[in-house]
Amino acid sequence: MSTQTRVPEVTFKCRVRDESIGGDNPYRWEDKTTADIFGGKKVVLFALPGAFTPTCSSNHLPRYDELYEEFKAQGVDEVVCLSVNDAFVMFKWGNEQGNKNIFLLPDGNGEFSRKMGMLVDKSNLGFGMRSWRYSMLVNDGVIEKLFVEPDYGDNCPTDPFEVSDADTMLAYLKGTESAGVSEPRKAFVG
Repeated sequence: MSTQTRVPEVTFKCRVRDESIGGDNPYRWEDKTTADIFGGKKVVLFALPGAFTPTCSSNHLPRYDELYEEFKAQGVDEVVCLSVNDAFVMFKWGNEQGNKNIFLLPDGNGEFSRKMGMLVDKSNLGFGMRSWRYSMLVNDGVIEKLFVEPDYGDNCPTDPFEVSDADTMLAYLKGTESAGVSEPRKAFVG
């Protein structure tokens, strides 16, 4: 990216474990801002259309989780998975996936995805508005690299998964990335 583009300012509605609550559901609501997620950290974020969907569950999340220590070895502080799902869905999906390392970030209202220019209509699948599949490297809130899947658009008949995968991002971090990586297709909304 030629200019310093910052991630959009939003507030995420998250659920966090709080043992002081007790009982079977020791979680409380906590607002997390863009600054909380990205401020002062090197973060890899990958976004996907939905929890419990085939590619997201069979490859996208599991591979990032599997390579987590390699990301850490490249100086990454946190790996974040974003989806236009609510906090309850993201939590349940993470448990069923056996996720150990990836922070699952609910973009329940799609505000972050919209401001990133990555919110697309997937009504053809009965999904409504969802995030396009992409990944990015963010350093203290500044987007350093963005990998956007091809064929960006509403009601895309396919679900491209070529450049937002964990191996592509890791290769970029190691400086061994191959040519032809996709760049952003839409302007960011501030």
